[in-house]
Amino acid sequence: MFSGEIKELLVQVITSWQVLAVTGVLIVYIFLVNFVARVYHRRPRRAPLPKVKAETPDAQATSAVTPSDSDDLGLEEEEEEEEKPSKK
Repeated sequence: MFSGEIKELLVQVITSWQVLAVTGVLIVYIFLVNFVARVYHRRPRRAPLPKVKAETPDAQATSAVTPSDSDDLGLEEEEEEEEKPSKK
C-alpha cells in the first residue's frame, strides 16, 4: 500500500529527536496536570462522628419501649369527639 520511500520517511519523522522531545514534554505535562488536579480536588474531610458508649444489657432492657394504648396518635379520640357533638 505504501511505497518504501514513504515508510522510510515516516520512520525518520517519528523517530526524530524533535518529535520524541515534544512527546515526552506532553506526557510530563499531562501527568503534572493530573497530579495538581488530584491534590486540589480532594474531598473535604468530614467531622468525626461522636463516639457512642456501649450499652450494657441491663441498660438495653430498661430503655426498651413497650407498646401501649397511649402510643397512638390520638386520631381515634378526635373522631369520637367530633361524633359526640353531632349526636346531641
